Order: sequence, then C-alpha cells, then structure tokens
Amino acid sequence: MQRLNDKVAVVTGGTRGIGFSIAENLAKEGAKVFICGKDKARLMTALEALSRSATGGRSGGVTADVRRYDDCRKVIGGAVETFGGVDILVNNAGVGIFKPVDQMTPEEWDTVIETNLSGVFYCCHAAIPLMRQRGGGYIFNISSLAGVNAFPGGSAYNASKFGLNGFSEAIMQDIRYDGIRVTYIMPGSVATDFAAAPGSRARESWKLTGEDIAKTVIDLYALPQTALASRIEMRPSQPPRKK
Repeated sequence: MQRLNDKVAVVTGGTRGIGFSIAENLAKEGAKVFICGKDKARLMTALEALSRSATGGRSGGVTADVRRYDDCRKVIGGAVETFGGVDILVNNAGVGIFKPVDQMTPEEWDTVIETNLSGVFYCCHAAIPLMRQRGGGYIFNISSLAGVNAFPGGSAYNASKFGLNGFSEAIMQDIRYDGIRVTYIMPGSVATDFAAAPGSRARESWKLTGEDIAKTVIDLYALPQTALASRIEMRPSQPPRKK
C-alpha cells in the first residue's frame, strides 16, 4: 500500500463540495495539500479547516480560475513553491449550466467547456512535466455519469464530461510509461450544492457524499503501482424507486 505521507496533492475547486472532501481526506492521510478556488473568502475558510484536519500534512492555496491557463500555472507553481513538487493532481473544479442549446448563450457555453474541460488540460499540461521529474504521479479527473448519459438541457455539461472522459483515456496512454497513473471518476447524484436551485433539497440522504468520492480517491491511490483502475462509475446504492 502506498503511503500519502509527504506526498504533494493539488486539488482544483478544493474550497467546498467534493473537492474539499478530497482535500480534507488527503490531509488526514498526511499529504501536503494545495487547493484553489475563485472566491478568496471561501479559500481562507477552507484552508483554516484543512489546517485542523491535517495529521502530519500541511495545506496551502491560491485563488484561481481554471478557465485561464496562467491561473492554472499559478496553481501548479504555487504547489511547487510551497511544497517542492506535485505528486497528485485532482482536477475537480467544475460548473453546470443546464439549458436547451437554443436558450444557452455562447458565454455560458464557454464557461462550462472552459471550466470542465480546458481547465483540466491546462492543469495537466503544467503538472505532467513535474511529475515526470519526480518519477511518477497520479492524476484524478472528477467527471460524471453525465459523461456517458446525455439528458435534456445538458448539451454543454454533457459535452464537457464526454470530452473529459475521452481526454482522460488518451492521456492515460500517453503517460502510463512515465509512472503516472490516470483515473477518471464518474459519480452519479452527489449531495452537494452544485447546480442546486435556491430552496431545493440538495442533500437527500440517498445520494452519494463528497466523503464517498474522497475515500475512493484514497483507495485508488493505495493500489499497487502495477494496477490501474482507469475508469470508476459511482452510483447511490439505493436511489428512490421509479414509480
């Protein structure tokens, strides 16, 4: 079993939801965690919480918008400057805008595609050479079951997640012989405030939790170097019965 002590993990969108759960669990396992988010106040709150959770690890972070390549370089560079390198990259930052295509603005389309897909490319582009220098690493791309199941109003989101899945499978083959493993995780319904409408019930007890995704990341990292679970589908075990 691989140990996370002293490993450096970058988690994008790590200030809340799935990203914070992953960052928190990595810190509890002793990793040095570097997070990013667009909101400075949320970033500071998350870092304070991580400092309380860490058991031998440390945390740091910067504000960043993964739609911008320079911001992604700032995130990866910040981890190097703070902790000396990058061993784990969790591409979690994401956004959902759900409208029929004729009602979606070009700006909304760009926001979804650039956040959910281009941002992953930017972070991987910056991190992979550094992982090679350290002899290997692990990239986790947080996708969605929307990456294999289209739905009405999901044109942008489906496109971004279908694209992310293809991207993940391609780079896995590009870098597997550099000792860098790639897994994309496709959760179904997760109890977070992602895309939740005001007043909606975002936290039904039957849904997956951020902790579920985080524990999966920890378990995947612990697999022997000779093993790779390249694609993980996660669903609530007992969703409401269809009537």
